[in-house]
Amino acid sequence: MVEKRGLADVALRGRRVLLRVDFNVPQDASGQVADDRRIQEALPTLNHLRAAGARTIVLTHLGRPDGHRDPRYSLKPVARRLSSILGQPVPLADDVVGIHALEMSTRVENGGFLMLENLRFHPGEEANDPGFAAQLAHLGELFVQDAFGVLHRAHASTVGVPKRLASVAGYLVEKEVRELSHLVGQPARPYVVVIGGAKVSDKLPLLESLSGRADAVLIGGLLAMPFLAAGGTRLGQTPVESGMEEAVERFARQATELGTSIVLPSDFVIDRPGESSPRVVRFDQVPDDAVVRDIGPETRSRFTTALAGSRTVFWNGPLGQAEDPRFSDGTRTVLSALASIPGYHVGAGGDSARVAQELGVIGGFQFLSTGGGAALEFVQGGDLPGLAVLPNA
Repeated sequence: MVEKRGLADVALRGRRVLLRVDFNVPQDASGQVADDRRIQEALPTLNHLRAAGARTIVLTHLGRPDGHRDPRYSLKPVARRLSSILGQPVPLADDVVGIHALEMSTRVENGGFLMLENLRFHPGEEANDPGFAAQLAHLGELFVQDAFGVLHRAHASTVGVPKRLASVAGYLVEKEVRELSHLVGQPARPYVVVIGGAKVSDKLPLLESLSGRADAVLIGGLLAMPFLAAGGTRLGQTPVESGMEEAVERFARQATELGTSIVLPSDFVIDRPGESSPRVVRFDQVPDDAVVRDIGPETRSRFTTALAGSRTVFWNGPLGQAEDPRFSDGTRTVLSALASIPGYHVGAGGDSARVAQELGVIGGFQFLSTGGGAALEFVQGGDLPGLAVLPNA
């Protein structure tokens, strides 16, 4: 990858710095931050800006307020948590742009911080409205992009502002690009991909990009169902994404022609009405009234065997209904095996880091990305608009 200009390339002391971060963090029932991993990941950049004497104005979004003010998505809890982590006040402006935001931005002291309200309260953010981007840019003198998770979005704060201000990549963006680049180009072989989740239509571009690049693709979760159904397998009451028959058959042919093997489940853990405990069945013996919930023991063994000789592993998505302890063993068993396998192991996409944390398998990974769609598009080899707009080193 082409190296981008970074924090070491610019003077910071006394300058108003617009820092785009991805603090789209989950909240608990009381409205408090439930998981601050994304805030913690941005600390190297935040601490550098503070130590360098920058006057930092933090930009982020939260949830999907669809372009209007919604108190459920206010950044008040995020500003409180950031204040606690930094050990200094981080005031929250009650708007994204306008007189109040401008006045507060001019009062930030060297080494201090200000957070603007949710970017997505303004319809101009997701529309990449030039006027809104110009208003944001007017608040600062320098733009630092550290929100890797939104670099695939051509929004005002990701592409509009850096077109108007001198811009650099923050430390998290640099780290994400450096680590994920191991999966692009020439990854160490054998390269094995473990992929789960729900919808083939969402993952098809990623799957197609792996043909010929990966040595093996191990498919679990509901993602495997259209592949099995296309071969005539009956899967009971398990949800099977419709209309994907031609797509999965085309991918399977392409992968085979290019030397990538596809490994599908050979047994399942099922949930059946009237039965108090889940049980294991062969993939082609799912009762008509049952629902597939997890990969079975034989599949777990086959998957871990396929991983044993790998040098690079990429994981995306659980292999079963991992949020339910009754159906988490498949994902946990396969990912736990990585801890004893030498090589470079990356997890990315959606809530992968949270799942790895909850299942206790983080130790098997050298890197867990903060990005969902951005990480998947990067691994596919696609261009990220918010990265492409930053100047090269």
